[in-house]
Amino acid sequence: MAAKNTESDGLNIPNRIDALPVRRPGPVVAGVIVAFLAVMLIYGMVTNERFEWNIVWKYLFNENVLAGIGWTLWITVLSMVIATVLAVILAVMRKSINPVLRGVSWFFIWFFRGTPVYTQLVFWGLFSVLVPRLGLGIPFTSVEFWSIDSQNVVTAFRAAVIGLALNEAAYLSEIVRAGLEAVDPGQAEAAEALGMRRSLIMRRIILPQAMRIIIPPTGNETIGMLKTTSLVLAVPFTLDLQFATNAIANRIYKPIPLLIVACFWYLLITSILMVIQSRLEKYGSSGVCVGVDHWSGLLVIGVRGVVGRVLRI
Repeated sequence: MAAKNTESDGLNIPNRIDALPVRRPGPVVAGVIVAFLAVMLIYGMVTNERFEWNIVWKYLFNENVLAGIGWTLWITVLSMVIATVLAVILAVMRKSINPVLRGVSWFFIWFFRGTPVYTQLVFWGLFSVLVPRLGLGIPFTSVEFWSIDSQNVVTAFRAAVIGLALNEAAYLSEIVRAGLEAVDPGQAEAAEALGMRRSLIMRRIILPQAMRIIIPPTGNETIGMLKTTSLVLAVPFTLDLQFATNAIANRIYKPIPLLIVACFWYLLITSILMVIQSRLEKYGSSGVCVGVDHWSGLLVIGVRGVVGRVLRI
């Protein structure tokens, strides 16, 4: 007869197995190795005199560097706002029943995705050379009602914003289109059955649901835009963070410490943007779920009412 084991909980269970937890040395070993490598890296960076940490600290809060941060953020925000608006328009055009609108959207995306952003910025920097004056008049004639120097309109700052925004809009439009296509087409059909206009359906039903898919990659594109602003020297725009640190490095002949300064600020701003992106994803997911339930309920009630009226007739 099998022996009975008396446990601390007071239960007598015959042939009870005293199981031991499985030992997993892998995480411990990996943690030790990573910690050892991290300590080696930190020690090497701290003790290496070529990093010149005193220079890094001296210029970390330099007024030109701080001003460059402000310009970098300003370019990023303006470019992303313009790019987002253009991306939504391009995505809607891409899904339009009008073949001309679809063709224009396809050509825009094809061109700006197919050429390097640096090359585009160079062209925008040469805009005043290509088009010296902007004016209004009768096309194909010499009659001109109003004109202005293009240098006064397309400044270096505006050229940088326009160049980055147009390039980013081509990529964002594909993200928006993917989000729109992820929404069940049956909801748009139900809304049309209620007599809602296409613009209203897109604004009130499709876009709110698509935002859950659009927001995460848009956050990544915003972070990418922040780093892409370092290319505006091609315009040339000479007030951003990268140029400010390069200018100081060229003046004092200390490129490595100033590169560390630029890396520090880019990493700090990127980390803040990642936190904001995470919060927006959580907020968007919860908000979209509520919006979907609300609109779906209204659509179901409305369709049932329409079907009921038809059957009564």
